Amino acid sequence: MPRTLRHHDGTRFRDLNHNGTMEPYEDPRLPIDERVTDLVGRMTLEEKAGLMCCGRMIPGGGARVPSGAELITERGINTFGLTAMPSPVEMARWNNHVQDLAAATRLGIPVTLASDPRHGFTENPATAFTGGAFSRGPEPIGLAATDDPALVEAYAAAMAAELRAVGVRVAIHPMADLATEPRKPRTSGTFGEDADRAARILAAYIRGMQGERLGTDSVACMTKHFPGGGPQEGGEDPHFAYGTRTVYPGGNLEYHLRPFEAAFEVGTAQVMTCYSIPVGTALAEVGSSFNRDVLTGLLRDRYGFDGVVCSDFNVLTGMEIPGVVTLPPRNWGVEHLSLAEQAAMMVHAGVDQFGGETRADLIVDAVRSGAVEETRIDASARRILRDKFRLGLFDDPYVDPEVAEQVVGHPTRTGLGRRVQQRSLVRLTGEPFAATPPRCRLYVENIDPEVAARYGTVVERPEDADLAVIRIDAPYEPREGLLERHFHAGSLDFPAGEVERLRKLCATVPTAVDVFLDRAAILTELAGCAATLLADFGADDDLVLDAVFGNNPTPGTLPFDLPSSMRAVEDSREDVPFDTREPLFRCGHPHAPR
Repeated sequence: MPRTLRHHDGTRFRDLNHNGTMEPYEDPRLPIDERVTDLVGRMTLEEKAGLMCCGRMIPGGGARVPSGAELITERGINTFGLTAMPSPVEMARWNNHVQDLAAATRLGIPVTLASDPRHGFTENPATAFTGGAFSRGPEPIGLAATDDPALVEAYAAAMAAELRAVGVRVAIHPMADLATEPRKPRTSGTFGEDADRAARILAAYIRGMQGERLGTDSVACMTKHFPGGGPQEGGEDPHFAYGTRTVYPGGNLEYHLRPFEAAFEVGTAQVMTCYSIPVGTALAEVGSSFNRDVLTGLLRDRYGFDGVVCSDFNVLTGMEIPGVVTLPPRNWGVEHLSLAEQAAMMVHAGVDQFGGETRADLIVDAVRSGAVEETRIDASARRILRDKFRLGLFDDPYVDPEVAEQVVGHPTRTGLGRRVQQRSLVRLTGEPFAATPPRCRLYVENIDPEVAARYGTVVERPEDADLAVIRIDAPYEPREGLLERHFHAGSLDFPAGEVERLRKLCATVPTAVDVFLDRAAILTELAGCAATLLADFGADDDLVLDAVFGNNPTPGTLPFDLPSSMRAVEDSREDVPFDTREPLFRCGHPHAPR
C-alpha cells in the first residue's frame, strides 16, 4: 500500500507511481461497512487471528520485547498497547515507522496504537503512566471531585488532541469501576463512589475523547472493567492471585452497571473486561474474559453492545520481561483448563481482542481443531477493522513530528490541566491562612523549596516557622514484588509513629496538611489537630500553596466517603456505597450534609 499524506486543506497525496513522488489524487470511498466486508473476505485465517491480538510494545524497541518488525510483518499483529513512551517527536516518528512496516504487509492494514492514562500523577507499569511532555491534570478521581462535566469534557478533548498528535488512537480508559470498597488500590483511576456522579463524569470524558461520534478526530475509548471491578474482596487487586474475586454481599451488581450504561449511551467504542470472578450473583463464577454470562448475556444481549471487546491484559500467557520478571497469567477460575481450551473459551464468551497477547496461533488452532467456527472469528475481525476505518487509519495513519512537538504540552492545554487540578482540590477542614508572603516563615515537607520561597521565607525547623505546610500520601501497606509494590493496598491507617510525629508538628506550629487521596485514608487523628486539612488528587505544589493562603478557591467536593476507622471499613460490604459507619467526611463534603 503506497504511503498517503493529507494536506491541511484536506487534499490527499499518494505515491501513485511508487517512485517517491507524492501526487494529489481523488479517492472516493465506499461506506465503511462495505469496505470492512470486502477486506474480511480477502483475509486469511492467520491474518484475522493477528488482528485479534493486542500486543505490548515499547516505542523504539529494545531487547526486552519482540521488535515491531517481528510482530507486524511476521506475526501479523497490528494493535499494540504502549508502555514507555519517548518524546513527542520521537513517538511521532516511531508511529510513522510502524505504519510503514504495516503498509508493506500483504493487505497493508494500519497499526492501531493504544495507551493507558498518561496525563496524571500516578506511575504504575500495569495501569497508568506519568505524562512526560503531556499536559498534566489530576488523576481521574480528581475529575470526579470537580463534578463539572463541561470542564471534564474540555479536558478530555485536550488529552485526546495530544494523544492523536503522537499516533495514539485508542485510550485504554476511562474506568467505570466504582470506589465502593475503600481499600481498593486503583481508586485513583475511578470516578468515585456515587454511581450518578461517576456516570455523568464518565459520559463527559468519553464525549471529550471521541466527539459526538467516532471519527477521524477521535481517540476511541476502551471503557473498563466490565461488569465492574469496584467491589474487590477485601480491597485486593485482581492482578494478583489473592485478589481474584469481586463480591456482592449486598446484592448490588445493578449499581455497579450504571456507569457502563452511561458509557453505552454516549457510544463508547470499546470495552475491556475485568480480571476477577463475580461472586454472589447469578453470573458464572469465572473471570470475565472467559465468562459468556458477562460478555454475551449482559454486554451483547442485554445492552446491545456491538463494539470491540478486549480482554484485560495477559489473561492467557502472562508476561515476561527477560532478565527482569515473569508474571503469571490472570486466568482466574479456569486455571485447570489447557491453554487451547482457555483461548476457545474466551472467543465463545465474546472477546474480540486478546489484550497483551501475541499468540495468534492459539486462535488459528482453535478454528482448525473445530473448537471455534471461522464465522465467529469474522465477527471479531469486522468489529476491529470497523474502528480502524472509522478512525481514518486506512486513509492516513501518519502523524507530523513537528506538529506533535507543538501540540503536546502546549500552554493552553497545560493551563487547562492546571485549572482542573485547582478545581479538584477539596478543603476538608479549616480556613485559608491570612499570613502575607514574604513575611511568613514557612516550614515545608514534600514541597519544592523554590516554589515555597515564593510564598514566604523557608526555614529548616518547625519551631522557627509561623506556618508549616506539608504534603503526605494516603497510607498503604507496602508489598514486595516488582508489580505489587506499585499497588497501594491494605490498611488505610497511618502508622502509629507517623501519627505521633504529625500530631507533634501540629502542636509546635499551625500546620496545613495536604493529603494525596489516591485511595481513601483514615484522617480522624489529623482532622483533630491540623489547622487546615486539604485533599488533592494530583496537584502541583503552587496550587496547593495557593489553596493554603486563599489565593484561589477550593471548589472540589469529595468523590467518596472518608471512613472514620478501619473497623468501620472491615465491617462494610464491598459492593454497597456509603456503607461505613459514621464516616469522618461524606461524599460531597464540604457541601454534603453531616
